[in-house]
Amino acid sequence: MKHTSLSGPPRTMMDMFKMLPEGTLAELIDNQIYMSPSPSFIHQIIQKKLTKLLDDIIEEPGKGFVIQAPFDVFLDESANAVQPDIVVVLQANKGELNREGPFKGIPDLVVEVLSSRNKSHDLLRKKELYERFGIKEYWLVDPETKAVMIYVLKENKYSLLAEDIGIIKSALLNATLTF
Repeated sequence: MKHTSLSGPPRTMMDMFKMLPEGTLAELIDNQIYMSPSPSFIHQIIQKKLTKLLDDIIEEPGKGFVIQAPFDVFLDESANAVQPDIVVVLQANKGELNREGPFKGIPDLVVEVLSSRNKSHDLLRKKELYERFGIKEYWLVDPETKAVMIYVLKENKYSLLAEDIGIIKSALLNATLTF
């Protein structure tokens, strides 16, 4: 089982989500389950490169944790659990990072590597969700073109900080990454 087993039938969509087998590529957004196909080869290569770059500036100096999908992030306990491609949780974050389960709370930064099969999911639905929950920085990366859009939270709304090709300038991390 993914997280828990229930003694009776599931009563909520979150109960259903928690019963999915481990490794299932699924997310619960506003009480609706969305399934995802396996990522493409180029998607995985870009995700791996970005994870390594983030590891170098976050994990190695002890500033926080970098976790890559599949990994559940419970934004709340009732209706929203996502699997961003990359999650950054800085040391000062008050969320609960459980070594045996999901992250419960609001990550500091999430990265989504776009897939041609579900771009609107990341560009619209998840962007709105991450904004609503107050994730400080949101990166969208197109693996084919290396185009990057960086959104930062200002007054509870995302504003586009930068758009570039193969370069990420993070205000939150005070860093520039090239891939």
